[in-house]
This record gives sequence, C-alpha cells and structure tokens, in this order.
Amino acid sequence: MTDANVLQRVGKAIAARKKGDPSASYVASLFAKGQDAILKKVAEEAAETVLAAKGGDKLHIVRETADLWFHSLVLLAWHDLAPEDVLAELQRREGISGIEEKKSRG
Repeated sequence: MTDANVLQRVGKAIAARKKGDPSASYVASLFAKGQDAILKKVAEEAAETVLAAKGGDKLHIVRETADLWFHSLVLLAWHDLAPEDVLAELQRREGISGIEEKKSRG
C-alpha cells in the first residue's frame, strides 16, 4: 500500500534543506544556484518523462515522473509553497469538468 502523505514529508524535507550546505545537499545546491537552475531541472525532467512515455517502459515512466514531481516540489518550495497548496487546488477542481474549470479562470 502506498503512503499518501509521502508528498507532504518530501515537501517538508525540501523546505528544511533550502538553506542547507550546498556541498552536502542536492536541494541546497539547487537553491544556491537560483530559480533558473530549478526551472531548468523541471523542464529537463518533464522532457525525460515525455520520452519515457513514448518508449512505453512503465518502470522508466514511473521513475521519470518521480523525478519530475520531486523537482516540482523543489520549485514550489522556492516560492514558499507546499504540496498541500497543489493538493488543495486539485481538491477544488475535483468533480468539475476540465472544460468548465478552464472557463472559470477567465
């Protein structure tokens, strides 16, 4: 069984490492490099996820998606946001047609 709270725990770990030693923490090293480095990693992981999906290897898709989600959590932390912020938005959208939800944004 999967633990649904893992996103929150990873988000908290990322937030705790934001100001850590860049030589001792991958997350701290990304924060030290700035937002552009984080954005580059998100884009890179998104592209790798797309390529994995095209290849059809399910384990590769899962691993690349995990990388994408992780780096997305780093990006959220850069902006002082947490996984709960995205989960709340997904909950708000639950049960709403995608077409209707998009219209509501103006």
